[in-house]
Amino acid sequence: MPGGLVAEPAHRLACLIRDRQVTALDVVEAHLAQIERVNPALHAVVQLRAEGAPADARAADARLARGEPAGPLHGVPFTVKDWIETNDLPCAAGIEERRNYIPARDATAVARMRAAGAILLGKTKPGNDDAVYPRANNPHDPTRTPGGSSAGEAAIIAAFGSPLGLGSDSGGSLRWPAHCCGIATLKPTFGLVPNTGHFPRTSPLSDPRTVIGPMARSVADLAIALKVIAGVDYRDASVVPLAPGDPSTVDLRGLRAAVYTEMPGASPTVETVAATRAAAAILAAAGVEVVDATPPRLEESLPITIGYWRRPSSSASLTEWLPSPEPGIATGDGAPRQPLTATGVARNLFEWDRFRASMLRFIEPFDAIICPVAETPAPPHETPVNGATYLYMLPYSLNGYPVAVVPAATSPEGLPIGVQIVAKPWQDHLALALAAAIER
Repeated sequence: MPGGLVAEPAHRLACLIRDRQVTALDVVEAHLAQIERVNPALHAVVQLRAEGAPADARAADARLARGEPAGPLHGVPFTVKDWIETNDLPCAAGIEERRNYIPARDATAVARMRAAGAILLGKTKPGNDDAVYPRANNPHDPTRTPGGSSAGEAAIIAAFGSPLGLGSDSGGSLRWPAHCCGIATLKPTFGLVPNTGHFPRTSPLSDPRTVIGPMARSVADLAIALKVIAGVDYRDASVVPLAPGDPSTVDLRGLRAAVYTEMPGASPTVETVAATRAAAAILAAAGVEVVDATPPRLEESLPITIGYWRRPSSSASLTEWLPSPEPGIATGDGAPRQPLTATGVARNLFEWDRFRASMLRFIEPFDAIICPVAETPAPPHETPVNGATYLYMLPYSLNGYPVAVVPAATSPEGLPIGVQIVAKPWQDHLALALAAAIER
């Protein structure tokens, strides 16, 4: 494992910079050097601010020297998935026609990170294969996937090239890469963090699943970043005026958690089951009442998701009707591109609502749910990725609950195994508190 500044979590780097023990320039240059070392094998960083980031660091050091107030992430470097827009780097999103497209403004989450003092290092590889950037590789084994679609973000954080980053998640795109690469992440409650500046465009009515969230090697860093990026921006109509809670105020004693490892259609490895049980045992030792209980209707989550994927294409613009010329959306499981009829869409919404209601009834007596992220550790690149890959994650995409992921074990091949910690809506801080207990 690398030492020095690149091994420090973001919250520790912020303290070192504020206390003048190191400069922001020292920190940024250390991470740029680490990216130079590891990225040729990982292909994780696709756009680099090799000159802009050091310039920002010098300016941050000058502001600190003048005694100006320092934000919670003053001088701390971060990276961003190339589906989230920045005003100084292209946002290709893996699409050839967007290769040189530079947005006019930062996404809200990026702007808030910068306002908190964080320094953008670059953009990271989204997804798997595309026409613009080479495939990203897993830092634990380059023959294996780093997950998708926040693939490069997870890989570069795990490889110590970045301490903190922003990714996004619709069906598991924060959680699966975190599991594959052995880092921590939070899929926030839907409506807590604005999606403004995310591509593909999302809206609360047509896409009530996609969220922007933080990724890091430390759960404490997730909590800091969430506080920075959450809140109403008067652009994304899904966001509610609610500040995230503080994980440090959560008393684990007396909390109640459900744990399960079986999932219809999934065949978890022995190590995956053991990792989930070990995480539950850690929480039990900390005073959490852990109960074996499986949510109802889990077998419906994949068919509902496939129905969602089969809706007629929505608009690529939020200001004018620009539907895709394609007749429907690829389902990710090899199913044909046949869009649902109006009745099919109505039935899909009915089944989705029924699923959400049953999950609410299930979680009412619990504070959290503990379960695997995926049935196996990171698979080889050639392994097909489809809806079944995300079986454990899809239920909590459909209901918009907050989910933290934290490494819990290592497979016989030396690959990380993560667990999901699900909390009730708006209880993101509770999911983080439980994840931090497992991390410790």
